[in-house]
Amino acid sequence: MRIDLNSDLGEGFGPWRMGEDAAMLDIVTSANVACGFHAGDPGIMVETARAAKARGVALGAHPGFRDLEGFGRRVIPQSPAEIEQAIAYQIGALQGCAALAGHRVSHVKAHGALANLANVEDGVAAAIARGVRAVDRGLVLMVMPGLPAERAALALGLAVSREIYADRAYGEDGRLAPRSEPGAVIHEAEAAADRVLRMLEAGAVETRGGRHIPVAIDTICVHGDNPAAVAMARTVRARLEAAGHVLAPFTT
Repeated sequence: MRIDLNSDLGEGFGPWRMGEDAAMLDIVTSANVACGFHAGDPGIMVETARAAKARGVALGAHPGFRDLEGFGRRVIPQSPAEIEQAIAYQIGALQGCAALAGHRVSHVKAHGALANLANVEDGVAAAIARGVRAVDRGLVLMVMPGLPAERAALALGLAVSREIYADRAYGEDGRLAPRSEPGAVIHEAEAAADRVLRMLEAGAVETRGGRHIPVAIDTICVHGDNPAAVAMARTVRARLEAAGHVLAPFTT
């Protein structure tokens, strides 16, 4: 099957850099780029968009709460209107930087605490979807399948890309296990690749308790801020290709 491999990149700020973005861009087929709220700045956005363009990697906006100190992993109380505005603002920022780099934004993936909240609260999910649609109805919204974020996007007529995670464990409800829990982040590349192949074969999310929740799968994420990110992404890609999967962006 055709499958996309994505990573969250551009998550530095000023002279500080997180992760090995250049190496990741040689492996993944889609990149979700921080838009300045949880990380990123204009220089990093342009640089990442230019590097993605050169490698044929699809470019997505990765908006989150305005939380540089907490890397977007803290919930910032906001009204639905404020969430819509923040989403539109961040997408627009990356669109401008992408234009400077000769690339274009094709999708959106919410980051961190904002994404987690959208998988629990229908109102937050709907606000994100409305913000995306207001900017460009042609943008694809990357979502975890079977949860409020997917339902909200589809209700507004947005195309979706359903995502599973190579390096994160799932709870029994199909949501990501909190990072504070032991085993929530997977660091061993072969174990992550084994798990991804099982989920693709089963067409299901595999929980820590061994439950399989049937879902559609369009893309696989390896987090760029994981110390083992490059090795894991390289291993996952190699194992996918060895199993006969074709790696390609879900957008063109």
